[in-house]
Amino acid sequence: MTDRKLALEAWESLFRAQHELFTEMNTDFDDTDLGQAEYDVLLTVTRSPGMSARLRDVTANMLISQPSVSRLVDRMVARGLVSKCPDPDDGRGALIRATDAGVRQFRSVATVHGRSIAERMSRLDDAELKTLRDLAEKLRGR
Repeated sequence: MTDRKLALEAWESLFRAQHELFTEMNTDFDDTDLGQAEYDVLLTVTRSPGMSARLRDVTANMLISQPSVSRLVDRMVARGLVSKCPDPDDGRGALIRATDAGVRQFRSVATVHGRSIAERMSRLDDAELKTLRDLAEKLRGR
């Protein structure tokens, strides 16, 4: 049986580390035209085949509710970062596709953000990073 006190301490440490790192890295978006949430949408979309993803897949990768993701995507459509069309395989769903402008903005931020992540995570060596990745995946049930 898992030690409850240790489990709570580990959870609190993990939660606080994630929160502190997220707060620090949020500054990566200060001088850009993309917010963190928009970046997350574009990250999912640009990593998908044909730079197109179902809205439900975008929502599954976000830490906000489905209605909030839908409103965010609609704002991104209005800004020309993504396009949205009906999903031919799901009449109730939508496909989100990165526009050329969205890809350009994403890539310019991704370069800076990627360096920032690597710098902050360099506190750990490669073996520790692999362990952290594997433990996080295990906690996520993967």
